[in-house]
Amino acid sequence: MTHCLNFQTSPTNRREYLAQLACGFGGVALAGLAAERGYADVAGAPVLPATHHAPKARNIIFLYMDGGPSQMDLFDPKPRLTKEHGEPMKMKVQATQFDNNGKIMKSPWEFTQHGESGLPFSSLIPHIASKADDLCVIRSMTSAFSEHTNANYFLHTGHGLQGRPSMGAWVSYGLGTECQNLPGFLVLNGGLIPPGGVDCFHNGFLPATHQGSILKSQKMPISDLEPAPGPPAAQKRKLDLLKQLDQAASNRAGKPDALESAIANYELAFRMQTTVPQLVDLATESEATQKLYGLDSDFAPTRVYARQCLLARRLVESGVRFIELTCPGVGVDRWDQHGGLKNGHELNCKAVDQPIAALLTDLKSRGLLDQTLVVFAGEFGRTPQAQGADGRDHNPFGYTVWMAGGGVKGGMSYGQTDEYGYYAIDKKLEIHDLHATMLWLMGIDHTKLTVRFGGRDMRLTDVFGHVVHDVIA
Repeated sequence: MTHCLNFQTSPTNRREYLAQLACGFGGVALAGLAAERGYADVAGAPVLPATHHAPKARNIIFLYMDGGPSQMDLFDPKPRLTKEHGEPMKMKVQATQFDNNGKIMKSPWEFTQHGESGLPFSSLIPHIASKADDLCVIRSMTSAFSEHTNANYFLHTGHGLQGRPSMGAWVSYGLGTECQNLPGFLVLNGGLIPPGGVDCFHNGFLPATHQGSILKSQKMPISDLEPAPGPPAAQKRKLDLLKQLDQAASNRAGKPDALESAIANYELAFRMQTTVPQLVDLATESEATQKLYGLDSDFAPTRVYARQCLLARRLVESGVRFIELTCPGVGVDRWDQHGGLKNGHELNCKAVDQPIAALLTDLKSRGLLDQTLVVFAGEFGRTPQAQGADGRDHNPFGYTVWMAGGGVKGGMSYGQTDEYGYYAIDKKLEIHDLHATMLWLMGIDHTKLTVRFGGRDMRLTDVFGHVVHDVIA
């Protein structure tokens, strides 16, 4: 006679038995405590203090610029490129993605100084330039990778291979969410998932409740969120039954993360049925606010990104810890202009320039910019020499990112590249340093936010990274 195999494969130890006894009252108490402290659900609650020191920021908005914007055409003017335009490069040229290195190419756009700080910006981004005194422009960022997929994993997870937790997942794990009706890590997808796919937003070896939840750029941003027709009480009874069945299966299996996270996600999805429709209804915003962001633009990608930026502000108001925005499609290959630099960068800037400036203006007017860290970054920059006739190839050796709000100094630049904008030569930074600084501003010591995995204590910054205190107010 064949056994049905319907039995518990591992014995229940004393701790598991006590947790299951009396409906798990200890777990219920822990859930209440976790909620009061702003932690995530019990399935993902970390065993560490909410913060290691007083935070300067409560939320992060990460403006991910997919493809690699050109630093010498946006933020880092190089007069020598203009002087030597069309001449051969006079310094060592590294192997590039397509190995089609042409002559020195000047920027097609003029730079002017802005604000009391006098920071220079390209004519491509007049709206962002108007916020010069709020920006900390870092001109000496570097990456370890020159190919999109690996560079994207490195930017998002601190490691060049897939499978590691995203920085958003780490923030959610360390601090949880201040809103029990929304995930702690949300991705507002403008239409372009980066090379490397959704693993850029993954939870890796952290509990699955911390992976990035993607909101699509449409009227209902999450599929199957709207309740099925019928009485709400009937749906609630079905979900309660599902929870009981799932919890019983989880208890028998020893409460594995996959099942506990699934249960938590079902419960969160139920609460989101009420929260999300209200959140994405931008009709409640004033006409002036909608125009500020560009929701009335005649350029569709601007309207898409305007909606994302406005949603990001509303998510900050709702208590979501980490919000990432991906780029809208503009009809060319993202910011990745291997050819047609002028047309491609003009379209990308037209899409994001006004909404980003509006986001900074709106956050500041509502008293939220001081507690919200806004980060603008791509996975690498571009080369000073042309690729072919009118493009630029990938350059991970020195490029620009910027930060605003959330405790950073405004109206300053940090570090510099050489006269061509090719290599970082002063105050050189790595992605690990950016991550360490972002976590520090959120009240987290990057060396202490660790998880035991694979036989060692893992962290976002691996064994690298230092906090860049010079950029902190």
